[in-house]
Amino acid sequence: MAAVASALPASLRAVIPAERWLTQPAELIAYESDGLTAFHTRPLGVAVPESSDEVIALVRACRAAAIPFVARGSGTSLSGGSLPVAGGIVIALNRLNRILTLDADRRLAVVQPGAINTHVSLAAAPHGLHYAPDPSSQTICTIGGNIAFNSGGAHCLKYGMTANHVLGIRAVLATGEVVTWGGDSRERVGPDWCGLFTGNEGLFGIALEITLQLLPKPETFQTVLAGYRSLEDAGDAVAAIIASGLLPGALEIMDALALEAARAAVQADYPPGCEAVLIVELEGPREVVARERVRLDAVLAQSRATEIRPARNAAERLAIWKGRKSAFSAVGRLSPDFIVQDGVVPRRRLGEALRRIGELGQAAGLRIANVFHAGDGNLHPLILFDGRQPGALARAEALAGQILRLCLEMGGSITGEHGVGVEKRDFLPEMFNADEIDCLQRIRAAFDPEQLSNPGKMFPGDAAASSSGPSHGLHPLERAGVISRT
Repeated sequence: MAAVASALPASLRAVIPAERWLTQPAELIAYESDGLTAFHTRPLGVAVPESSDEVIALVRACRAAAIPFVARGSGTSLSGGSLPVAGGIVIALNRLNRILTLDADRRLAVVQPGAINTHVSLAAAPHGLHYAPDPSSQTICTIGGNIAFNSGGAHCLKYGMTANHVLGIRAVLATGEVVTWGGDSRERVGPDWCGLFTGNEGLFGIALEITLQLLPKPETFQTVLAGYRSLEDAGDAVAAIIASGLLPGALEIMDALALEAARAAVQADYPPGCEAVLIVELEGPREVVARERVRLDAVLAQSRATEIRPARNAAERLAIWKGRKSAFSAVGRLSPDFIVQDGVVPRRRLGEALRRIGELGQAAGLRIANVFHAGDGNLHPLILFDGRQPGALARAEALAGQILRLCLEMGGSITGEHGVGVEKRDFLPEMFNADEIDCLQRIRAAFDPEQLSNPGKMFPGDAAASSSGPSHGLHPLERAGVISRT
């Protein structure tokens, strides 16, 4: 493996000790893909820094040597956003995982980019506080990755996305410049640089320290599960809840296939015989939640629900959410492969969108499991297929494209929280016109004029998306029979 190691310039290898450079084939396999496993690329090497100064030095060395780099946390991106670049390196941030400051009086935490999402709330819990954004992968995803893709989660309807909870960012830009934006308060003057950086998909540089807003833990929760004979009925119930003026902490839908997977994976106890269930969670002061519960019960009673099942205690509430949070991974029990899509439609058209997605799946001969943040119309259809069958991946991707175009046709978006990455970059011109894309590219160039930071992502025709871009299809070890998905 000496040839691979020597491809790294001496100036780059000298930045960190040799034992924290991964260059052997067995070491690189885990970094060739992220959560979108249909794409894979082998990097020159993986650097494992242990301090912000080492990250800064690595970025500056990459710029000096004109070597592209990709920052990576836990690799949970579902759009290929943390996919390596051929001829580039991965900067793995997992060891920068500390919570540097937790100030309960000012309700803020300063964390490193490799800090795990859930760990922030666990550290804040003794003070009666929590960190609100809660992606389904929150037990393993990192704050740095949440920043890159402006992650949301089940409770984003009430609390907003990651950008709504970031007060300050210290980052190294792709140029090697270190910047500090925002601070420890929402009171600020001038451009919202933190808002611009959050959701940039790693195209600007790497966050080094992030100041997060913490919120008081709700005094009480009321979680209600409602079963429906059709997805369209469940979608219509969501529209009715929002129209009533209620703002639940979370509004989630799971269809029959997702329910089957959750039952198999975590023995989730959901109403039998339903084509869909709706999870509604009210939270806040006890008196307010009690009044809202009366209004919610009235809406659900008119919503054609076949069964309404309130959680009677904390254990039942946690069991409901365990099934929902495990849904993505649980679907792996039903199919060797699946694509997770991430489109958005207006809430008022949610029922129609679900019906049409079902029709598209039937026409394509592919099963679709639906699990999504219904409150903000953020769809997560999971398209099931077997990549070992000739043409199966292409058919699944064609169906995913049809779903995205359906979202645009309905006045929605090609992504709600998973990002564009490599998966949806060819759809960008269908959502934005040429002038708008040019504006986005000029903003990117202001932070990374040489396109070294996570190139090949988001924009169609990017240089790194050409022949040197990622391989597509089964991983080479799967084709060789060394590893199996069954």
